[in-house]
Amino acid sequence: MGSGGREHALAWKLAQSPSLGKLFAAPGNPGIAEEAECVSLDASDHGAVVSFCRSHEIALVVIGPEAPLVDGLADSLAAADIPAFGPSKAAAQLEGSKGFTKDLCARAEIPTGGYVRTHSRDEAVAALDGFSAPFVLKADGLAAGKGVVISPTREHAEATLSDMFGGQFGSAGAQVVIEEFLEGEEASFFAITDGTHVIPLGTAQDHKQVGEGDKGANTGGMGAYSPAPVLTEALQQRVMDEIIRPTVDTMRSEGMPYSGVLYAGLMLTATGPQLIEYNCRFGDPECQVLMMRYQGDLAAMMLACAKGELEGAGAAFAQETALTVVMAAKGYPGTPQKGGAIALGDAEANGAKVFHAGTAIKDGSLVANGGRVLNVTATGASVTEAQKAAYDAVAKVDFASGFYRSDIGWKEVAREKGDTPQN
Repeated sequence: MGSGGREHALAWKLAQSPSLGKLFAAPGNPGIAEEAECVSLDASDHGAVVSFCRSHEIALVVIGPEAPLVDGLADSLAAADIPAFGPSKAAAQLEGSKGFTKDLCARAEIPTGGYVRTHSRDEAVAALDGFSAPFVLKADGLAAGKGVVISPTREHAEATLSDMFGGQFGSAGAQVVIEEFLEGEEASFFAITDGTHVIPLGTAQDHKQVGEGDKGANTGGMGAYSPAPVLTEALQQRVMDEIIRPTVDTMRSEGMPYSGVLYAGLMLTATGPQLIEYNCRFGDPECQVLMMRYQGDLAAMMLACAKGELEGAGAAFAQETALTVVMAAKGYPGTPQKGGAIALGDAEANGAKVFHAGTAIKDGSLVANGGRVLNVTATGASVTEAQKAAYDAVAKVDFASGFYRSDIGWKEVAREKGDTPQN
């Protein structure tokens, strides 16, 4: 279920699964259509999804985006005895409500920044007194990865709160979480769990800002690489012991067992890893680099997860680094220019892969149909080599109305050269 770059990466890897019979995608995109039969289904119409699955004897449904999970699609499928990869509506609150997650962290003593949940602008403005600049302001609900604002001054924070409670993020801003600003470097950690058993699933770092050097407006992600060397083996063990397992155990003990992929956004502080937020699905574009490295039968692992049979399972990844560059339509993350012509040429030569994130076919030609349009992905023995391979592939794509950052992976490239990355 889904139509973006994350779903293209999942479909591409699922299509390679030895256990796969027939793969459908709803609604899919032109890239996914090369891997699966695309069908027209509205994820919000649970009855239609269940009916399709029954009539086609579907053995597993992989729910890609967060919105259908928060809406309870996995519950509707479970009620029809159809295995689904993805958490229940109750468990998906880990992403659906920032406040829910912060409260859970408090109960389970999971390391995270201090916070206050607020329900009105006046309450939020008063709560700013308990924090110092820069202020971290988060719309509580789903906001397509754009509901977080770092305000450098009190004045900016108050204006931002006016926007949030004024409807800038729709219903997602009905509540706002104000958080302590954490110092350190961000990284992403992925695990898969059936509610009891937990398997580490890899690390990554992404680039949220639209501009070079991690400057400018927040986006859904302009690029990523995996693995993330800053998450050492020792730090990964701490993440599992102090953050992931306590979360899974607490959710199960409170009657909301979590099943699916658990994506932890982390800040690596001087005192250790702290949780910034959870996502209840694969990251986008982190999924693209994880799938480039994943070795194994993805369909079989997902089915085992959905059936609660992960005990003894493992996940294998190639040692090489994968790096992806997002090619976006001009105007993103504001109003993107749709309809721009795209020619991929031989961008996929030399092992690169172009995942479609926001494309369509118009009059027989490939065109842009979203903000983030393509994820040009390549591998190498290091971040430096993977970066070069990815940008070599980007150079072969003709997308005149698009743009991209030219520095994805810059911090790790600097470290590989023996330099200290400077923001």
